[in-house]
Amino acid sequence: MKNYKYIGLLLLSIGFASCDVNNDLDPILEEVKPQVNLDANDLDFSKYVAIGASFTAGFTDGALFIEGQKNSFPNILAAKFKAAGGGDFNQPLMGDNIGGFVLGSTVIQPPRLYFNGTGPARLQAVPTTNLTAPAEGSSFNNYGIPGAKSFHLTFAGYGTLNPYFGRMASSTGATVLGDAMAQQPTFFTLSEVGGNDVLSFATSGGTGIDQKNNLDVASYGSNDITSPVVFNQVFNGMVSALTAGGTKGVIATVPDISLLPFFTTVPYNAIPMDEATATAVNGAYAAYNGGIKQAFGALVAGGAMSQADADAEVAKRTISFAAGQNAVVIIDENLTDLGAINPAFAALKQLRQATSEDLLVLPSSSFIGTLADPNNPASVNGVGVALADQWVLTPEEQMAIKTATDAYNATITTVVNANENIALIDLNAILREAANGIKFDRYTMTTDLVTGGLVSLDGIHLTGRGYALMANKMLAAIDAKFGSNFTLATDGLAKADDYPTNYSPALR
Repeated sequence: MKNYKYIGLLLLSIGFASCDVNNDLDPILEEVKPQVNLDANDLDFSKYVAIGASFTAGFTDGALFIEGQKNSFPNILAAKFKAAGGGDFNQPLMGDNIGGFVLGSTVIQPPRLYFNGTGPARLQAVPTTNLTAPAEGSSFNNYGIPGAKSFHLTFAGYGTLNPYFGRMASSTGATVLGDAMAQQPTFFTLSEVGGNDVLSFATSGGTGIDQKNNLDVASYGSNDITSPVVFNQVFNGMVSALTAGGTKGVIATVPDISLLPFFTTVPYNAIPMDEATATAVNGAYAAYNGGIKQAFGALVAGGAMSQADADAEVAKRTISFAAGQNAVVIIDENLTDLGAINPAFAALKQLRQATSEDLLVLPSSSFIGTLADPNNPASVNGVGVALADQWVLTPEEQMAIKTATDAYNATITTVVNANENIALIDLNAILREAANGIKFDRYTMTTDLVTGGLVSLDGIHLTGRGYALMANKMLAAIDAKFGSNFTLATDGLAKADDYPTNYSPALR
């Protein structure tokens, strides 16, 4: 009891002593930032018109839908332009937040993607936007047309081929550029023109043709790479029309699409094996490997190939598995076609295992490891059955994409440098920076699928926050070129926290 008494006295004395202490902390004053008024430096935003493809439209998570359109970079820009005298910005809004199209009761294009806790999944809902129904409204500012290639923007009647333009075209024979020009823009953005000219080739695994110097676009397939000569002619004509009379605008370069998660998410060595399985698979490929050696030996003996070249290709084409992670087996059309040289070798397909230089397309993640024949356990896609061209971009196919993209960007920069009315945003440089992390307010955004925050669940198009970052980069380009102060003005830029990186599956 004595000890408790002393403890009580001690607490009592502390209590009395504390009465002499001021326990109220001085409030932490919030930093008051000086108000900076927006100065557009006489730029006329009264009629802003955006022209481009899916990025311009606000396409995200594999679809176009209302909330995505509201978070498109042109709509974000228009909100900032409003503070500088900008007018209304009308978009051809879809009918819902489901995305996709129906024709009657048939789903023509699927709904948007959502994150189901493990990865991207299609929303289990039926679209309500009718493929043939016109968009509400008669005058639009956003001419972002998903799927449009450069030459499509000046093609009369394109609305009969592309439902996104069809639902807003002024007539069946209208062109995208013509309808946009009919709005008499006082300011414009021309963005990602050229992206689709290589994108369909890339997403199809390079199944199209690199058209190079072919100027006859009527002969192109849907997955072909557009000739840089065609792009040059179309792009120069579009910019000349848009800037006639001194109209100002912003133009974006074409990004290096091989940096997008659609091409970087699936590993080349996606096949796990134990030692016993690897031994069995190697046994199955023994005859193929032996046939390859024999065929190239015959080519060397006949003088059709040097020993060094033969050894190099034999090493590349030899299939070998081991315990651990293994590279998938692919068909590579750039390998020597032995059957074309000697029909006796026709059974020796152009097979090899992928390397880190190959890019597997995102849909391959749900295909690799499945059975080509449900009744044959040895017909594993990517192991016993080689992946076809559609699943992988080889280095040669990547080079074709890069060569065309570089040529498009050379045209774009030349056009911009020759025209004082145009500001340039380098989407190519921004995407390269984002591959290692790009700052946006309190976030560091990357190109990682799902978690990166920049690229949406389809692995190609941006998130709402990504489009806000793109809008800010455009505003910075406008400041640098035309002397405005969006980047310094109070609320002159979009804020990262105002824009989502994903949309709830409950949003309909």
